[in-house]
Amino acid sequence: MSRVPQFDPVIHAPGRLQICAILSAADEAEFAMVRDAIAVSDSVLSKHLKQLEEAGYVRLRKQAHAGRQRTWLSLTPAGRTAFAAHVAELQRLAAMTAPEPLGQGFSG
Repeated sequence: MSRVPQFDPVIHAPGRLQICAILSAADEAEFAMVRDAIAVSDSVLSKHLKQLEEAGYVRLRKQAHAGRQRTWLSLTPAGRTAFAAHVAELQRLAAMTAPEPLGQGFSG
């Protein structure tokens, strides 16, 4: 049974929405790459990831590489489902808006 599109308040915050979008396009992404892509500090990214992890949407995997600990992020199956439903709901809402005719709406 497919999930009915729904607005997900955990995913909807701009930073978490960006994280989910990045992770939806990859099997895994390294913490620093995601941090740089959404232009936030380590602590802000960690806070977002904690909320996503508590919701069961993101999995974190730590691995030592070249003597340094690296953290890899991935969406869980539940996270992929929730993100897809959230995007579908955003698309449904966007489709409800009437497009503005070209050349109108700007009075210079």
